[in-house]
Amino acid sequence: MKLGIPREAYPGERRVAMAPAAVAAAKKAGFEILVESGAGSAAGFPDADYSAAGCAVVGSRAEVFAQSDAVAMVRSLGADPASWATDSALVRPGQMLVGHLEPLSEASAAALAAPSGVKAFALELLPRITRAQTMDVLSSQASLAGYKAVLMAANHLPKLFPMMMTAAGTITPSKVFVVGAGVAGLQAIATAKRLGAIVTAYDVRAAVKEQVESLGAKFLELPMETADGQGGYAKAMDEAFYRRQAELMAGVVADMDVVVTTAAVPGRTAPVLISRDMVLAMRPGSVIVDLAAERGGNCEATVAGQSVECGGATVIGPLNVPASLPFHSSQLYARNVVAFLTHIKGLNAESFGGDEIAQGTLVIDQGEVVHPLVRERLGLEPRAAAIQA
Repeated sequence: MKLGIPREAYPGERRVAMAPAAVAAAKKAGFEILVESGAGSAAGFPDADYSAAGCAVVGSRAEVFAQSDAVAMVRSLGADPASWATDSALVRPGQMLVGHLEPLSEASAAALAAPSGVKAFALELLPRITRAQTMDVLSSQASLAGYKAVLMAANHLPKLFPMMMTAAGTITPSKVFVVGAGVAGLQAIATAKRLGAIVTAYDVRAAVKEQVESLGAKFLELPMETADGQGGYAKAMDEAFYRRQAELMAGVVADMDVVVTTAAVPGRTAPVLISRDMVLAMRPGSVIVDLAAERGGNCEATVAGQSVECGGATVIGPLNVPASLPFHSSQLYARNVVAFLTHIKGLNAESFGGDEIAQGTLVIDQGEVVHPLVRERLGLEPRAAAIQA
């Protein structure tokens, strides 16, 4: 199978779907790799590195699509509509497309792409099961985002993170509060602890308490309902729940030097957990890094893509944080892609429906949207019912 890797076209996207270090595993699995010239430049991978690893470097995007059985990207379809407007003329029926596709939040993009005949797999829909862990792009990229969020906070904070004992006296450590203890949150906790901060964390899922405490942080327990969902995700709760949660957290937030928020529910707008009034009650110089900014933000004062002052606090709403660490984020993403495609390559197309990984990620097939959640977002009847009709 020939696997094509085009250059990412989304503004500010510095990652690439294949890193030279992952090529050997891909070739061992039976893939020939074609890379568009310059595809890895922004991530620190020159064309010469791909050639040395055994890839064919081709001169144009059109050549990549024309010669490939499958195309892997970081962003396509709803995750990069402008690029898809060009790529839709390059794909052919039956060609596989793998990457972040944003099918739940941008379901209309999937509907528009279906007539192209492409077989599209959205990696962000991978089920959270043990055998899919090596393919989990959300986890690999979120881990880097959690790490970088703490560095952003430390860079903006007018204080040191660690306690220091000096001849001039002792400097007390900063207090960091991490909201959401998923992959990004746990990495944020670990990073803040390594920098010497006193860390407290909260999550609506009671099941993560042990993980938080294992990293040396204090787990904040609030007297309210928990929200453990399926597959390790938090389930969506109503507005009254989030309002009550914010009220209980207000005193904690006011006492913190840094707050990192990571709370998100797949395919939905991020819940607002920190009100503007809570930000105004924070000490001057305090910092909030809102990793949910792309989904609307966990903080009411967040402006996506900007750092804003609210009272005496700085609220940072970063976008596409993994792209700020493109070398390693691309390496991890490439390993996820190779693991996924190796699995898919071992299946017959007829067996996709019986495989949890293939079934969970296949969005478009044979000219129609097939994923049940995406069909629901589009107002389409379940596929089985449509076939019977």
